[in-house]
Amino acid sequence: MGESSTPIGERAANDLPCIIQGGMGAGVSNWRLANAVASQGQLGVVSGTALDVILARRLQVGDPDGAMRRALAAFPCQATAQRVLEKYFVPGGKAPDAPFKATPMPAIEPSRHQLDLLLVSNFAEVWLAKEGHDGVVGINYLEKIQTPNVPSLLGAMLADVDYVLMGAGIPKAIPGVLDNFAAGEPAELTVPVVDNPAGANVRLDPREALEVPLPKLRRPAFLAIVASASLANMLQKKSNGRVDGFVVEGPTAGGHNAPPRGRLQLDATGQPIYGERDVVDPADFVALGVPFWLAGSYGTPEGLRAALAVGATGVQAGTAFAFCEESGIAPELKRGVLDMVLRGEARVITDPLASPTGFPFKVVDMPGTLKEPKVYAERQRICDLGYLRHAYQDAQERTRWRCPSEPIDDYVKKGGELVETEGRMCVCNGLMATIGLAQTRKDGRIEPPVLTSGDAVSRIDRFLPPGAKSYSARDVLDAFLEDLHQTDDADPSECAVR
Repeated sequence: MGESSTPIGERAANDLPCIIQGGMGAGVSNWRLANAVASQGQLGVVSGTALDVILARRLQVGDPDGAMRRALAAFPCQATAQRVLEKYFVPGGKAPDAPFKATPMPAIEPSRHQLDLLLVSNFAEVWLAKEGHDGVVGINYLEKIQTPNVPSLLGAMLADVDYVLMGAGIPKAIPGVLDNFAAGEPAELTVPVVDNPAGANVRLDPREALEVPLPKLRRPAFLAIVASASLANMLQKKSNGRVDGFVVEGPTAGGHNAPPRGRLQLDATGQPIYGERDVVDPADFVALGVPFWLAGSYGTPEGLRAALAVGATGVQAGTAFAFCEESGIAPELKRGVLDMVLRGEARVITDPLASPTGFPFKVVDMPGTLKEPKVYAERQRICDLGYLRHAYQDAQERTRWRCPSEPIDDYVKKGGELVETEGRMCVCNGLMATIGLAQTRKDGRIEPPVLTSGDAVSRIDRFLPPGAKSYSARDVLDAFLEDLHQTDDADPSECAVR
């Protein structure tokens, strides 16, 4: 049986990170960023979203620094790693105008090739994030992206990931998956299917998946990302295993936000209206008796002080790290956002329609991105990555897939409602473009980016060193910790570099 980690609720306060670097997907919270944060004693987090596609495309551009091949050389089953290399690695990189080779779309029963990609890509990202230091590393998944999560978790655990974080849904089955894999046993999840109350099961036996004897696996700590104490309380009581703590995200956080509680109302700009019911009382989380970190408006140096003062273990900060030098956002997009911030023009919109998930999605209002009406209108609708598709049951009771961002006629023919397609963006392709891995179409068009950020983007210029045009993850950490240590009523030992 694999060795389980000590429950983090039983550890000393100074044994836990007070800063969690947000797991921003896809590829924004990459291994370089997580490594930089973890090496400074806080929790570095990689995004687990679409890592199979990201690895395949990094290999196709030639893996210039050799990092992907270095990580694959450490994978426990070299036959698996070699199959992936042979399929995707292009020495010197593909031609700039050549399209990326297609990768398999998520499926209930993945092919051997898709399973290979999921295992090695999640392993590689965590392995590189942990390389060269003894800090702690986590991986962040979305509950809404369910079919790849079981093999992805196994890949991360093979790299000895320390924490698993998950939100955008109710991840009550994930602790049991971690427990089963740590015991060397099969694990499964039930994927919701429209018109089929039983759903569909995704099952994986780690001993069969790896093709070599399964090494002993350590059970990582599990942190659920929630927007209310009632959801946290339910997860504590009804999850199929131990929930080690919570990240509490408010509606100012980047990426997907929980919808407002009660009836959805929009303001004059078309953004959801959040009210008193959406405000979290930290005392409710203190009463749960497990560590918790506050996120959203707390992801600032002042927010860290405030969080510690109300009993939180610390904060999760995403936006501050999203635009630092180590993040995966393409350099020209980072420069553009920083320029807008310095001019006082940075604007983030909580778009209730953009994401195919139906969750509100934070989008930077930036020219050249999918938020620009002209760019959105000119993009040809296509769904060829498929992470945010919905499973449904057809007339023959077969499980099929549809996405509100796919061609409208296709979606309606599959039984979807026309209104569900309005304003939907292809978040999958948009996020690939954001990290410099945009697909080139047959007609030469290049997929445009979509940039997500929290409301705190307007204050990221505070992290710029004097005279500099960019800042590092270390600059962010120094600002958080220096501000804390200069406060008279703060105890520096509560947030020491560990």
